[in-house]
Amino acid sequence: MISLKKYLDSVDSRTNPHSEGRTPPAPGVFGSREGDILSAAIAAYASALVVMGNCSVTACPGLGHDLKQCLEDLSANLSTDASCAELAATDADVQEELKTWGRRTAAYYRQKASEAKDLLIAMAHAAESVGARDLRCAEQLQKVSSQLQTIATLDDLTIMRESVKKSAGELKLSIDRMNAEGKTVVDELQKQVVSYRTRLEEAEEIASRDALTGVRNRLNIENQIDARIAADTPFCVAILDIDDFKKINDEHGHVAGDELLKQFAGELRSICRSADMIGRWGGDEFIILLNCGLDEALAQRDRLRNWVCGNYTVQGSAGATKLTLNISIGTAEYRPGESIKELLARADGAMYEQKRVTRTTGNVAAR
Repeated sequence: MISLKKYLDSVDSRTNPHSEGRTPPAPGVFGSREGDILSAAIAAYASALVVMGNCSVTACPGLGHDLKQCLEDLSANLSTDASCAELAATDADVQEELKTWGRRTAAYYRQKASEAKDLLIAMAHAAESVGARDLRCAEQLQKVSSQLQTIATLDDLTIMRESVKKSAGELKLSIDRMNAEGKTVVDELQKQVVSYRTRLEEAEEIASRDALTGVRNRLNIENQIDARIAADTPFCVAILDIDDFKKINDEHGHVAGDELLKQFAGELRSICRSADMIGRWGGDEFIILLNCGLDEALAQRDRLRNWVCGNYTVQGSAGATKLTLNISIGTAEYRPGESIKELLARADGAMYEQKRVTRTTGNVAAR
């Protein structure tokens, strides 16, 4: 990152004849070759951001998808002809995201370690209680055994009967107490396990959601698609892209853009059926997993488009702003034997074809 910035500074010093203490470049000194090298370096940096995001998911599945999404967004907004100021701004954003993610990840693993420690302590206390109970029972049995030995030396049958009755009663009380104490210990341990399982399920649910919009994240959707492919059940995917979203960010700021994404996700949830699964695919792209054939999926796509497209009001840098939102949708039905990569590529291609037709003719493509 620093070397790229220095390179841009050096380019600026050679190409800006009005800079103080700088000499204009001679003809041919700075040509297309250096421009190609710079573009390749910036492209490599953008690719490294994407790889870093993928690695963060492997390092911490519970939180990695957030960093992955942020780095993918930064990578997508980093053009190969970026200026020094744009590159420095991206560098600052990357560093801030990494620092924030590092703090959150450390806290996340501390919490998990604490939960595991609590469960182990509960199990240790349960084992200790069982051991103490068994020790008391052993002492009681030893006492009864001694009493039985004493009984064996008695000659009077009445005294022997009373002694046996007393010993049997004490033994029964000891066993009843042992059972009651054992049940209490087991019940408490079960409560601890249920509580831990509940916290784990809640953590997994949080980890499956997109932090900004609340819909499923990309990793969760990919897992759901893999499960349907493994089951060989009919389904379709629809990839949605908000048209000219970058222009909204540029003109009204990222806060307004984020607010628009949240409102858009809410509209998707309100129109989609309970059996449909909605996810954020990346940036301003969303994906819907539909458990139906293509004809029904296309009908649902048309209902969805009519519902979510239109006016939205967001809080931008200049206050409340009304924005008109349009989308492009690509739909594809799963073909038996097809890989997830092939399926998504068809849906993505259909979405970009619709975007191309819309830009060219102003009319929405059929699929």
